[in-house]
Amino acid sequence: MSKGSPISPSLMATKSAGAHKAPERIERPADAGVEHAAASPVLGPNNVVPPTVMTGSQAIVRSLEELGVQDIFGLPGGAILPTYDPLMASKMNHILVRHEQGAGHAAQGYAMVTGRVGVCIATSGPGATNLVTAIMDAHMDSVPMVAITGQVASGVIGTDAFQEADIVGITMPITKHSFLVTDPNDIPHVMAEAFHLASTGRPGPVLVDVAKDAQQGQMTFSWPPKIDLPGYRPVVRGHSKQVREAARLIAAASKPVLYVGGGVVKAHASAELLELAELSGAPVVTTLMARGVFPDSHPQHVGMPGMHGTVSAVTALQQSDLLITLGARFDDRVTGILKSFAPNAKVIHADIDPAEISKNRTADVPIVGSVKEIIPELSDALRLQFEASGTPDLSNWWAFLNNLKETYPLGWTEPEDGLSAPQRVIERIGALTGPEGVYVAGVGQHQMWASQFIKYERPHAWLNSGGAGTMGYAVPAAMGAKVGEPDRVVWAIDGDGCFQMTNQELATCAINKIPIKVAVINNSSLGMVRQWQTLFYEGRYSNTDLNTGHDTVRIPDFVKLADAYGCASFRCERDEDIDATIQKALAINDRPVVIDFVVSPNSMVWPMVPAGVSNDQIQVARNMTPDWEEED
Repeated sequence: MSKGSPISPSLMATKSAGAHKAPERIERPADAGVEHAAASPVLGPNNVVPPTVMTGSQAIVRSLEELGVQDIFGLPGGAILPTYDPLMASKMNHILVRHEQGAGHAAQGYAMVTGRVGVCIATSGPGATNLVTAIMDAHMDSVPMVAITGQVASGVIGTDAFQEADIVGITMPITKHSFLVTDPNDIPHVMAEAFHLASTGRPGPVLVDVAKDAQQGQMTFSWPPKIDLPGYRPVVRGHSKQVREAARLIAAASKPVLYVGGGVVKAHASAELLELAELSGAPVVTTLMARGVFPDSHPQHVGMPGMHGTVSAVTALQQSDLLITLGARFDDRVTGILKSFAPNAKVIHADIDPAEISKNRTADVPIVGSVKEIIPELSDALRLQFEASGTPDLSNWWAFLNNLKETYPLGWTEPEDGLSAPQRVIERIGALTGPEGVYVAGVGQHQMWASQFIKYERPHAWLNSGGAGTMGYAVPAAMGAKVGEPDRVVWAIDGDGCFQMTNQELATCAINKIPIKVAVINNSSLGMVRQWQTLFYEGRYSNTDLNTGHDTVRIPDFVKLADAYGCASFRCERDEDIDATIQKALAINDRPVVIDFVVSPNSMVWPMVPAGVSNDQIQVARNMTPDWEEED
């Protein structure tokens, strides 16, 4: 097996779920119910339930209740129908979605804002395969999620029975583990193991596929079950020698950078990060997945790195002599051409997943463990190092970076067509809602603008599909986030293309009184694809015009569509109406709100590092690259 490859669940699968255990990765954040070493690994209150005869379906529902599950997103069908019957009597809140992909993304959004495991449920065949996109998305972004699917009866598995799909095989590469349950007696321990795997170490999705006859069969339920996952022992604490060596490198560096990824958000380690940053005095860059884990307003924050990052953040990494990498993975959207990325930097890399360390960039000091534990250990070691060798002088480094921040701030060019700039719309949404809101983006230009022009001051305020880039993520993920955090304002900032992929979940929101607010950034096109066509295909706009915006046939008319779904709906086409329209939306809390913001199709996302080039070639506008002479 090559380094970094997931262990294939199907290679270990038998018809008994108890016969395959995955020695994978993961550790639950401290403020999300993680147990100490002596505590039970089974989630929930660990009530003692004496042996009780029930069906497998009743055991699924009872297991979820005992695991502390409060909310489930799902859609019934034939193979999962036995489980939906006892679910009707449960106190758990089941939310009936309109598409299984919506259930998966809703479970993701719920998990992202609460820190608890998100749960989605679907039937066999197409029901299960409709979950695949969300499962893959959760895998790429390390979201704790358990997907429960019905399967055809065990006796006909492999015969191409009606609505049969090998969902365990399909999800092998995109889950931490996939269980196939054919014996109802396996259900309690499989459910407990699934939640343990999903929520510990590096979080991720776990699939539990339950044959229909296992749901209908009789079994003896007791709780808590024994978790038996041989080989699955996530390392939590960093190696003390490596931590001391990291502190030594930080004390010796003249151009250090804290390169902070989404793992710090998942570990709920924002307070620990703030302490380390202020102690070290180093600049902080937060990746797309880490926005908000370090306050944008903090003077040490130099921005988001990557393809559409700030000039100051991208250059800080490129010019650095030491990358203090915390819960990040050196993905291609951050590094650009890998061999040219931060060429003079040594690397400290701390991550819960050992497969990530030295996968893309060799680490000089690798530290395996939870950043929740490692960051305080590093702070303690750094204090001792500073006492011994003195605090480094970073004044020249900061003078250079602060000059970049002042010279190349984020901004936009006003459109020449008289339509609104989408950046202004998004900036005003953030300004009028404030940092306590939750902002969920789809994928494309609007995603980048939302990451750039909303000020994030706290973790779990920014949700997006980072690794997978899934169009259709925003509306259902915002729905899940609102269920998890009902007292916060939740915005889905979506594009007119993304919105048309999952807007059926507006029906779910309206009927279940989930009052999300949807801002459709309507540039009448697949915006990011169109931008690339402008820049790299000589303006040949092949199949990117959606006919939804200004001076088009407006199919669909988003205002009429939202009205049909029982939502409040508005259209905003002028700059002078932006604030008033947003304030109208903020005042409505009894139903979902959809705003059709008609904006210019010609606005582009800048800065930009074109694909296939070094980050040194970052452009602040078309064919405009910063002048680096003053760095000397």
